[in-house]
Amino acid sequence: MINSQRVAIITGASQGIGEHLVTGYRKLGYAVVANSRSIGESDDPMILTVPGDIGQPGVGQRIVAAAMERFGRVDTVVNNAGIFIPKPFTEYTDEDYNAVTGVNLRGFFEVSRAAVAAMLSREGGGHVVNISTSLVDHANSAVPSALASLTKGGLNAVTRALAVEYAERGIRSNAVALGIIRTPMHDPASHDALAKLHPVGRLGEIDDVVDAVLYLENAPFVTGEILHVDGGQSAGH
Repeated sequence: MINSQRVAIITGASQGIGEHLVTGYRKLGYAVVANSRSIGESDDPMILTVPGDIGQPGVGQRIVAAAMERFGRVDTVVNNAGIFIPKPFTEYTDEDYNAVTGVNLRGFFEVSRAAVAAMLSREGGGHVVNISTSLVDHANSAVPSALASLTKGGLNAVTRALAVEYAERGIRSNAVALGIIRTPMHDPASHDALAKLHPVGRLGEIDDVVDAVLYLENAPFVTGEILHVDGGQSAGH
């Protein structure tokens, strides 16, 4: 019997944006394969958790293999896991470089390569969503982040490349470029200052991100798009 249950893989899924993306995709009726470095089992039989550091070789392949074994297909992969280290360029260490490129680039590459191969194997199309940053398009001296621009800029470029490469095979590729989102990683004492980086004068909310990703999921004519969810940050100040 053919399995008609759509399946989404979400990395960085144990808290914050990733955790809410899991909920959002379940509400759409998807089964979800959720990954993060440390993630507990779910009581929901349609959520498979796969712990592991996405930046380490072999983990991305293992996530997709687990999805195929449990659910028999992969329809969407959301590359949400990411590392952001803001500091002056000359202060970055080799350890910083390895950590950021490992998660932001290898993490994307390995899980997406395996997921796209799974999508092609059943010829049913699919969707790759990359979570990026508006700092790629609008650098800000108040937030020095060359490694974010290096890695997320690459994700923006490959988002468009994959969209063109696989358009005729029914596989879409999009990205959501974020401003500063209210998550536990930001000290509440910094919220007022961070809000001023956005023309709208406030931080983004996690629901803003989830809504954007799910819009793309439900927009079959949209591919190769870098959707900015940044309160106008990428437009200027």
